[in-house]
Amino acid sequence: MKISQSQYSELYKEASMGTKSWITIPKAFVIGGLICTLGEALLNLYEYFGLSKDNTAMLTSITLIFLSALFTGLGLYQKLAKHGGAGTLVPITGFANSVVAPAIEFKTEGMILGLGAKIFIISGPVILYGTLASMVYGLIYYICTRLF
Repeated sequence: MKISQSQYSELYKEASMGTKSWITIPKAFVIGGLICTLGEALLNLYEYFGLSKDNTAMLTSITLIFLSALFTGLGLYQKLAKHGGAGTLVPITGFANSVVAPAIEFKTEGMILGLGAKIFIISGPVILYGTLASMVYGLIYYICTRLF
């Protein structure tokens, strides 16, 4: 299919909706900040109950992951992400959402070929490249500390 430059420009204009960054960026900031504030509140609550620093950090992460998975299953996290954009993707809750959403979507295909095969379809590359990047950075750090 050959199209002219003007036809391509017209298709491009139709396909790309202009983002209103003056509203989307503050909304992402506020919603991401509220998620992080919830995390801090949970951390303080667990500390108030007398748990150690390690246990409070662990329980805070577990609680945020559970709430994200629950809200994803109830269809509420997608509604929040519609307004919060990247603000919902950056915290740990966004990672939990990226694991639970495919699990829910592909569960009808069965436990092996659906759920098992596609549960990490979104978060898999994040895990892979995050691990590789941390290894490269660790190697660079090791070399730099030995040379200098």
